[in-house]
Amino acid sequence: MKLLTKLTLFITLSKLLIVVLFVFALPMLVGRVSFQYTNYYLTQQKKKVLDVIQRNGLEYYLQGDSTYGSYTMLKEEYISLSPRIDGFSKDTIETSQRIIENDTFNYRVLTHVLNSDSRKYLLEIGKTTATIGEYNSLLQRFTLYALIGLILLSILVDLLYTNILIRPLGKIVRTKLRDSKFPFKESLVPVETSTTDFKFLDRSLIDLMEKIHEAFAKEREFTSNASHELLTPISILQNNIENLMMDESLSEQQQEKLMPMINTLNRLKKIVHSLLYISRIENDQFVKKDVVSIHDLLLEVSEELSSRMEMKDVQFVLEVSSGVMITDVNRDLLFQLCYNLVNNAIKYNKEHGTITVKDHQAHGQPYTIIISDTGVGVAAGEISTVFNRFKKTGKSKSEGFGLGLSIVKSIAVYHGFEISLASQLGEGTTVSIVIPASFIKNKIL
Repeated sequence: MKLLTKLTLFITLSKLLIVVLFVFALPMLVGRVSFQYTNYYLTQQKKKVLDVIQRNGLEYYLQGDSTYGSYTMLKEEYISLSPRIDGFSKDTIETSQRIIENDTFNYRVLTHVLNSDSRKYLLEIGKTTATIGEYNSLLQRFTLYALIGLILLSILVDLLYTNILIRPLGKIVRTKLRDSKFPFKESLVPVETSTTDFKFLDRSLIDLMEKIHEAFAKEREFTSNASHELLTPISILQNNIENLMMDESLSEQQQEKLMPMINTLNRLKKIVHSLLYISRIENDQFVKKDVVSIHDLLLEVSEELSSRMEMKDVQFVLEVSSGVMITDVNRDLLFQLCYNLVNNAIKYNKEHGTITVKDHQAHGQPYTIIISDTGVGVAAGEISTVFNRFKKTGKSKSEGFGLGLSIVKSIAVYHGFEISLASQLGEGTTVSIVIPASFIKNKIL
């Protein structure tokens, strides 16, 4: 999972957790706020009543009666004045029931004792709890909507900031790792960023890639130079031995002893030529501008190897679409790739075996060539190293030089193809060549 995805999930889930916790705590919080506001409201109403009494006297309310009572039309609020009842000495606010016109209501009631004309009166100001509950619901909805809006806004801001913050990291990964193909041809440019950690990572990757490129360049140069230098003495030795064998004074026994030397020199020349071939591929000495019919190419390979197949009585089955054209490739290299794979399939096949070549391409997906044989197979522990140079596996150790599949791998990498091998001892081997869809000129017919 990408870092940006993880951060997005963390930010979103953490904010959602806050919302969930707040939703559970919201009724209690809003209830307390509502009651505190109601208490404040009742206190303010008390102050208004006392101001009126101070200016106009208590008779303003009593008007000759011993008590006073007033309430709103829906009985949501009421005010009452009555002679002091023993037990009240200070202001209190509590929830209690009151009966008004034979109806019982629950009120939040403020009580206050006041003095007027040497007499004490009890002032009560009440507000129904039902009204408070209505305010609670409204306040809860408003608070919840406001919270969700703020959470969404904060998530958006966090994601934008996070995206800006880690954008240099994504560029480092893209330019130095994902889109960078070995060997590195272009000079590496540092990514602009103000984050010290990203700068250190970018600089470290550049240094590492430059060292790898330098080491790889030295290896290619050594391989090329060594191969060129080896060809001259090998050719001289081969010519001298061949001239020596033509000497009539040599006995038949002496000539038989010289033959293994000639065979060894021939094998050595093949190794050197193969190393030179790989070196040329890795040094980009082949032009990739050809358009190749893969069906015709494989047909040509089978015709060139037909004599070897006849000797081993191996059947070649070609099931490749004739309408597939591969562009921007080097035909000679592609021929060599297919030739080596089919040649290996013959070499390590069983008598009266079969070689099957198929292709496959789903809509919009890469084009795949699959070469299967019914040969001796490769042990599971050796599959991961079959494309290494001078690596001979399984029963193939008695033959070859371990460079055929290495050439195949170099050609595939040079073109940007992917190649894989699956095998089972005694049952055969399957090699798959995956070619990106951008190389395919026309659809499968």
